[in-house]
Amino acid sequence: MRWIVAGLAALAGLLYGGDWLSARWRGPRAFGSVVVRPYYAVPLKDGKTEFMMLSPETRTCVHSLVPHFGDAPCWYLEGHKQQRIDM
Repeated sequence: MRWIVAGLAALAGLLYGGDWLSARWRGPRAFGSVVVRPYYAVPLKDGKTEFMMLSPETRTCVHSLVPHFGDAPCWYLEGHKQQRIDM
């Protein structure tokens, strides 16, 4: 059982490291941008929720499998263009 866990941890480390090296090697071409629409979800006293839409924002993303350099992956932001902010 220990060998399986150690093997999976090593595989995850290699995958993350390879993804990071790939993004680092591409330099500025590794980054993209996605327009997202954030909105506030404000709970009211009667138990309902009021939604307040904000202006669209352009977010920087990285073309990789996992987040790197403080930016989310582009594939994730493409699938989550509406971002809820709970109050």
